[in-house]
Amino acid sequence: MQNVKQSASKGMRYMLIAYAIISVLYTGKYFYQQMHTRSADHLNVRSDDMVLQDDVHQDTFDTPVHADVNVEISSSHHKTDDVALNGLSSNSNSNDHSERGSTLIEWHDSHTTMKEAFVMSKIFADAMQPSDLTPYFYKASASPRQSDITMATLVTKDRFPVLSRLASNYQGPISVAIHVNDDEEKDATLQELARTYESNPDMQQFVDVHLIVDTFDRQFNLWRNVAKLFARTDYVMMLDVDFHLCTNLRHLRDNPEYLENLINGDGKRMRALVVPAFEYVVQADGVDYRTFPSSKEQLLEQVDENKIDMFHKSWLKGHGATNYAQWYASNDTYLVTDYDFSYEPYIIYKKEGTPWCDERFIGYGANKAACLFEIYLSGIDYMVLPNDFLIHQTHKYPENTRRKERQYNRKLYSNFREEVCLRYARMFIASNDWDSGLADNLRKECDKHRGYRSAMKSIL
Repeated sequence: MQNVKQSASKGMRYMLIAYAIISVLYTGKYFYQQMHTRSADHLNVRSDDMVLQDDVHQDTFDTPVHADVNVEISSSHHKTDDVALNGLSSNSNSNDHSERGSTLIEWHDSHTTMKEAFVMSKIFADAMQPSDLTPYFYKASASPRQSDITMATLVTKDRFPVLSRLASNYQGPISVAIHVNDDEEKDATLQELARTYESNPDMQQFVDVHLIVDTFDRQFNLWRNVAKLFARTDYVMMLDVDFHLCTNLRHLRDNPEYLENLINGDGKRMRALVVPAFEYVVQADGVDYRTFPSSKEQLLEQVDENKIDMFHKSWLKGHGATNYAQWYASNDTYLVTDYDFSYEPYIIYKKEGTPWCDERFIGYGANKAACLFEIYLSGIDYMVLPNDFLIHQTHKYPENTRRKERQYNRKLYSNFREEVCLRYARMFIASNDWDSGLADNLRKECDKHRGYRSAMKSIL
């Protein structure tokens, strides 16, 4: 009897030890999964009967015509024949989001889903809505190197041929936001886009098209943000498609370490690289890009002959800070030291960790300057490249529209500058960067504003 009790006692002890070991293992596994879940920053995108995890830089692509998209925000499979818009056919109303509403984004392991259209409305909350956005409406067949430079640009229906020329000239990744008005010309515009894309192998190889369909014209900063957001490289160039890139930037694209060192600077303050812009004095001379110079030596010859000058010389504030006199004589990079809040150069900069363009600017006037002002205030310096340049391809502007929109945006920009000054000042103070040098650009520029100086007295 005694032996039976002892055996039973030993059995109970073994069971308790086994239970304790199993509990420890289970608890450890649970906490590991929780930590792994919280550190994951990707989204699962559910579309119809499949779940797509983001894989922006995958090496395998379908044919570039309306390819499936494995990105943070998924695009449906498109057909060339009916020119479909993410489940929305070209002859349907862009406000009909019933198909898109079935696409759900699930935050990893949270069992919480949101409609794609709802997430997009938050991402672009400052823009005029509703807009129907289809990322990667066309997706390039080439997989770009992470260290390459993507031309991030925006295009309307009258500039499709210019985009095609850019693809053939640059021979590198292009992320383009294309706006199509949701009107009776929509079908014809989409068909023309399809013809342009399919007729040029360089378009199919290099160009990612992100389609925006709505009734709002000239949301330039929204379109810039779309092109930047869905670029697939570490670096982007903020480019207006009407500018011809006369040098191919190979010295940067083929030397990623050199490019990284230029951008990173001293490790504390990043840089954005300025590509100087020019135009022909006689506008008719700037129509045929095939006659443009392709080297700095050729350019300087035409400058000496008074055929070419800095872009918009009549509005010196726009590009004067580049210091063209210094550029003509320089063989080395140099920093912009005479910044003006109207300065709007064309820049190469990091996609991540840099400000977005404020989408409240609608129409002509100050929209790009606002982007570049915030970039500058964030602690990024402008550095001019000594041998690369752009030349404007002449085209007509709708002057009456430009004049009216500039009047409105001039008022908006005045208030915006003071607002951004205060916002970044608070950020620098909160992050203990006020005296680190990161706030130097802000202190120099924002001290010019009386309202800012008055507000800062109560903050510092």
